[in-house]
Amino acid sequence: MKTPLLSIILVLLGCVIGSYGAVMLKRVSAHIRQCIMHPIKYPQLAISLFFYGIGTVLFIIALKNGKLSLLYPLVATTYIWIAFLSIKMLNEKMNFYKWLGIAIIIVGVSFIGFGSV
Repeated sequence: MKTPLLSIILVLLGCVIGSYGAVMLKRVSAHIRQCIMHPIKYPQLAISLFFYGIGTVLFIIALKNGKLSLLYPLVATTYIWIAFLSIKMLNEKMNFYKWLGIAIIIVGVSFIGFGSV
């Protein structure tokens, strides 16, 4: 079975959306008690979980027509999206080792992708 490009795009989109949910959860963690006790007043927790859910649904849809051995390794790109979103939204800093790790993930995912063609 050949994996359609749409399945690959759906997985990557799901990873970006799920990563956004994770970064939002990090922001919510400082106010978790209020979010749980007063979900209407503090909807951030529900919104974060919604993003996680959308990412999961996109992944499931992608699996319908694609090879798991190609699509699942793409989930490793989540680490990349988390890093970029953390820089942008949480003002986190990157160091040489983090950038090196991102480069290794890109190379690894690329090898798996090219090996599946």
